[in-house]
Amino acid sequence: MLARAKRSIDYRDLLYNLVVRDLKVRYKHSFLGFFWSLLNPVLLMLVFTFVFQQLLGSENNPTHPMYHVFFLVALLPWNWCASAVTGTLGSIVNSGYLIKKVYFPREMLPVAVVLANMINFLLALPALVLFMIILRPEGSGSPFGSDCQYACFNAHLLWVPLLILTQTIFLAGLGFFISALNVFFRDTSVLVEVGLSAWFFLTPIIYDARDVAHDLANWMYYLNPMASLVANFREVFYYNDAASPDPFFMLRNLIVCTVLLVGGYLFFMRLSHSFGEEI
Repeated sequence: MLARAKRSIDYRDLLYNLVVRDLKVRYKHSFLGFFWSLLNPVLLMLVFTFVFQQLLGSENNPTHPMYHVFFLVALLPWNWCASAVTGTLGSIVNSGYLIKKVYFPREMLPVAVVLANMINFLLALPALVLFMIILRPEGSGSPFGSDCQYACFNAHLLWVPLLILTQTIFLAGLGFFISALNVFFRDTSVLVEVGLSAWFFLTPIIYDARDVAHDLANWMYYLNPMASLVANFREVFYYNDAASPDPFFMLRNLIVCTVLLVGGYLFFMRLSHSFGEEI
């Protein structure tokens, strides 16, 4: 496995070209281009904020002030996850013409999808920063001040690269598994489509993991790495607790995601020799 991973590194130029190709295809013939990475989460945030703060009458709810930031912090990594899962699912099947003609490490295809969607995630972060700075209610203080309680810019932001790395590892491992499985069982796409809908509600995006019963929250963290990631992103960008985020909680999630990456890669390697015949 290590020898094959090292050989894949030699194809890093191919990986770069695949990532660029995915980004160009996404925004081809699009008037706004990459600005959709900003506009899409903003529009979803406006819809959910209207529903939960206006239709449900919780605009004065002290539990989650600045709900637009509370929601957007969780929505951005989820959009990255959902887009990467959908893209990696068909990454092998949709590139059959390339697989049959040229030899290259097949794992480059799902990895390129994950990295392309990571770039979209990074392009969407300015929208979050903008809302954290501009749309603060009166009397909430400066986002850079020591008295800031919610949506603050402080030393917690140093954890962001680790969270991005952890989610990249997680999505790559998951992408290896579902992309290989989809080659042999095309029903995988239907199961993933249904699973994403359920996964969205099982991840603390529109609600807070702190509001879940302690035992259920622990199970949610163990079985759903995205729940841990979303909770950590919220600790970094939204809450300003001195004791959070918990480094051990982050380390545990990183280990779980790394195990998933190794398992997914081994599964992918075992089946990749038959891709050309099955496609």
